[in-house]
Amino acid sequence: MQKTSHAQESHCLSRLQHERVSRLDSSGAYDREAYDARRENRMAARKKAEEEAGCTDYKKMYEEALSTNERLKSRLQGSKQELVLVQTQLQRVKQRKVTLTERSNDRSMLETEKRETSALQKKISDMEDEVKTELSHSRDKTYWQNTLSAGGLAIPKLPCRQTGLSC
Repeated sequence: MQKTSHAQESHCLSRLQHERVSRLDSSGAYDREAYDARRENRMAARKKAEEEAGCTDYKKMYEEALSTNERLKSRLQGSKQELVLVQTQLQRVKQRKVTLTERSNDRSMLETEKRETSALQKKISDMEDEVKTELSHSRDKTYWQNTLSAGGLAIPKLPCRQTGLSC
């Protein structure tokens, strides 16, 4: 969102005052057709000025935010499904480990099982961290988009996790 300069604001105010005065024709009577024509010209000029000033298309921003959120939600859902799959595999490995230790004392098999178990636990931990990070980034992005789309020109207070300060 761009701030308008003081010069643009004063020009706009003087133009509006001039239009109010010029609604009356030279005889002092109100001319509806001339007023309507001036109004249409004014509306077209305002629309053109807004387009030139690069005004933000809030509907487009909203739709982009929605699509991004949907995409992130689907990725999060996929990650959750993969997490459940990995946890199931971990359970199977643990069950096999118990069964193998009861049946034999083959140390090489136990070491392999331990490595697989620790690798799966590490993968689960990494996936959980990734899901948390994605969710945090999604919240932060939505927060800033909502702040900007609300038209707040003041600098908003940063969430605690971005500033590094304790809340």
